[in-house]
Amino acid sequence: MYQLKALGISFAMDDFGTGYSSLQYLKRLPLDQIKIDQTFVRDLHKDADDMAIVQTIIAMGQALNLNVIAEGVETQEHWRHLNDRQCHAYQGYYFSKPVSAVEMVKLSLTPPPLLD
Repeated sequence: MYQLKALGISFAMDDFGTGYSSLQYLKRLPLDQIKIDQTFVRDLHKDADDMAIVQTIIAMGQALNLNVIAEGVETQEHWRHLNDRQCHAYQGYYFSKPVSAVEMVKLSLTPPPLLD
């Protein structure tokens, strides 16, 4: 991984906080970003434990100079909560359903919707 990183390849840890994603990997692997698993994002505005986990992952990512991406952002409420806590990269149906590469180019060239 270190040789690939030296060639300019970036690495992300997907589904952070679940399965085999260990804090030890954050220390040992040449990661550039972590992705907050959608299971924590889904109810973060209703569940104090999910809220605490998400805030902790964001703070930890910032402290380790990692980009933090939130998966499963499906509502404006999800987006607002994450944005207010300094998470500024997102994936989810709130922004777009999965689309083809051609459609993605078209969407990328279209001005974004206004966020309240």
